[in-house]
Amino acid sequence: MPVYIRKHPLEIPPPSEKDWLKDDEENFFLQDPDQMLDVLPQPFRMINKLVMLVFENAMEIIERRETLQEAQKVKVQATKCFPTAEFQVTGRANCLAISGKYIFVGLSVGLAVFQVPDCKQICAWDAARTEVCAIRASDLGNEHHALLAVDEMGLVWLFCFHKDSFLLIKNLNEEEDISKRSTCVEVVLSQGGDYAGVLLQGKTEAWLEIYRLPKDSWLKERENSPGAAAGLAFRERRSSQASMKSLELYGERSAEMESPVSANKADAKLSSPVLLLKVKPPKPITGSIFKSPLDALMKVDDGSVFGLGHNHLIKDSQWEQQEAIFCSTYQEYLEAEGESKDEITRHATFHFLPPSRILQVGPEIKLQPAVPAGISVHWDGSHNLCLYSLNRPLKEKVDADLKPDVVWPCAAPVACSAVSSCCRYLALACEDATITIWDQHLGYPLTVTALPEEHVIRSVHFLQSAAAASDQTPYLGTDPAYPIVQLLVLCTDGSLYLVRAPRAGKSSIMLLADRPEDPKLAISTVAPVLAFPSTALVFSWDGTVSLMDTATSHIICYFKTPPSHAVASPWQPVFTVDTADQCLILRGDKQQQADVLAQSRASHSSIFFFDFNSYLLKESFPKEMDLPLKSLQDLPWFERCNIFLHDWQQSLLGFGDQMPECWSRLQAHAAAMDKEREEKVRGQQKP
Repeated sequence: MPVYIRKHPLEIPPPSEKDWLKDDEENFFLQDPDQMLDVLPQPFRMINKLVMLVFENAMEIIERRETLQEAQKVKVQATKCFPTAEFQVTGRANCLAISGKYIFVGLSVGLAVFQVPDCKQICAWDAARTEVCAIRASDLGNEHHALLAVDEMGLVWLFCFHKDSFLLIKNLNEEEDISKRSTCVEVVLSQGGDYAGVLLQGKTEAWLEIYRLPKDSWLKERENSPGAAAGLAFRERRSSQASMKSLELYGERSAEMESPVSANKADAKLSSPVLLLKVKPPKPITGSIFKSPLDALMKVDDGSVFGLGHNHLIKDSQWEQQEAIFCSTYQEYLEAEGESKDEITRHATFHFLPPSRILQVGPEIKLQPAVPAGISVHWDGSHNLCLYSLNRPLKEKVDADLKPDVVWPCAAPVACSAVSSCCRYLALACEDATITIWDQHLGYPLTVTALPEEHVIRSVHFLQSAAAASDQTPYLGTDPAYPIVQLLVLCTDGSLYLVRAPRAGKSSIMLLADRPEDPKLAISTVAPVLAFPSTALVFSWDGTVSLMDTATSHIICYFKTPPSHAVASPWQPVFTVDTADQCLILRGDKQQQADVLAQSRASHSSIFFFDFNSYLLKESFPKEMDLPLKSLQDLPWFERCNIFLHDWQQSLLGFGDQMPECWSRLQAHAAAMDKEREEKVRGQQKP
């Protein structure tokens, strides 16, 4: 076999100038190590890399979706619950409210009332084609209901509804001079209809008005004059396919159309509500008006509240100096933000509170457990929660500069608040994501916790507990027989958290739903369902309505509208939940993909009725004790003291576990202070 052998050894040729790197290409290989493998010119190489990057990202997204789909197949599919009833309303339904066996619907052309069992229309009210934007209803007893309605112009209408007739009592913020007219921002009606709160807004200021409703007088006046009540209001609405055409006086025949407003004003005989309180936003803190500390102490001794921070000894000149230093330091940031000092506080959140140990009253005032005894108010941007007592004598002129009876200062501005269904617990969520749950019965915070990372809290809701801890009948204002207080927290990014605060021990935070990657799957609204323990309705931006079990964060069922309809305005759904009859009432719009404008101007709206008892959902939850509430005033003093001592003992059970940790922190802090002091002494002794 021949072998070829090279005669001369292999030598490396010397480099030539044409192979030398130029100055602009010297670092090119470090920036692009794959250049040796590329065969395309530079513009095409970049395009090739971008295409490959897009392809790889698409493959990652496809693989992730396939993984999620496989995981969903393994899970147990939630049941789909379709509506048990459906009824049509003339016009666009803007709001819903339920009281007793009646459903009140606020329409673009007035009000309509339907009966709960068969969804049959009872009557309607369409004065001057007023568009109703908000409704609040409360059962007064004896088949009477108080109703507050707010129209598109911000006017508040107070009605008394009985069987099949409306009775307009008063327009709470009506002014003859339009330039002086105020606009309603929010209305709240207390449970039982004893009080009504109206948040009004003018051109330069905002204020809160609290009215006492004489419901007992209304019932007597309606019983004493049944003929006048029947002649004044009303008009049974006849169902027709066209829009509302005419109203006929109930029990009379009238050929001419007459304005319902004028008829009510002429014939109304019921007592008007009484303005009890007028609460204004807290004034900005200014310079001290006191000449000496003695004057400030004398001001405090006269019973005025000093928790708002107005009674201080800082002069105007000191405020001006501090403001000048701050503006000079952060001038560039203030110019970029463009903050204005003329902005005023416009919105407030308020709740009616039952009798408790926080708002003390004299022994001469007899409190009723079912009647609110005070209100809690916090204004946007304010650090203080102000409490006002409702047990005050009636005056001809309401105090314009009313001071709160109790002030709770917070470390950060209060963002939102909520009151539990038993009215014992009050939750405050601040702008720094700190949550405090107060026990109004004992007068101290049950827990103080904060959400992980930086979150902006949108709303908080109390949930019904999953287990009962006592076999005795709970008393109003005492422990509602549930050992754990649960709070549902919704953040602005769509994440959902559950805060559990036990009566004894540390609180815990559980993530129920994280911020989704798809914005359409974000949670828009949540609402607790008191009919089932530890459950909540969850509304998503894509129109999905689900019932979530917060104990396991699993979806129990989906409430589906017919295929021809979709949930109306899923970012702000129109719905209401009835705790007595255990049902969900939801508005749905007919899908018209071809003509979106026609859908927005639809002359009819569909209301869907979901009966919880028809879906056998109770089998998935333990039964709750349905026990009547008893008043503490009906018990002897010996038993009332035992209840108080029992609650206080239960609240002290968790302090024993916290004492060693607090003691160790104090010891560490004392040791650090001693070490620092020794170092200072040594530094002074050195020459």
